[in-house]
Amino acid sequence: MATLQSLADLNRANVGSEASNEAPVHVQKLDAQGRAYATGKRKDAVARVWIKPGSGQVTVNKRPVEVYFARPVLRMILRQPLQIVDRVDQYDIVVTVAGGGLSGQAGAVRHGLSKALTYYEPELRGPLKREGFLTRDSRVVERKKYGRAKARRSFQFSKR
Repeated sequence: MATLQSLADLNRANVGSEASNEAPVHVQKLDAQGRAYATGKRKDAVARVWIKPGSGQVTVNKRPVEVYFARPVLRMILRQPLQIVDRVDQYDIVVTVAGGGLSGQAGAVRHGLSKALTYYEPELRGPLKREGFLTRDSRVVERKKYGRAKARRSFQFSKR
């Protein structure tokens, strides 16, 4: 390996390694049953999502999605990635989700479903990434500090 003496030498060295400048190629990732699997997270909730071609049946913790996520807003959050890529009734989705509350669980399922869609159809990565569905929302509850009533709230002060 020759030492580089100038910027021109550095430029010539980089010309030989053109492959590193190309974007990574995403390939389909399926398990033995032909399903795509992904993990989604939000707050304290963790969702494990499997998708396979089917009639659009969604099961969350062995229950229909209408039973588990009774509020329409939570079901809307789940459907967002499928509506963006226009695949609403093309996949059967099986989800196991644990931790956190219902809102965090719905966000975790949306994150996992978006990742699973990109594993099944890598060309869907662009639209899902533009909408921000592939980004893990890293906001979590701030921990309680000693000498405080909550994370930041002070105890009530009295002059006398």
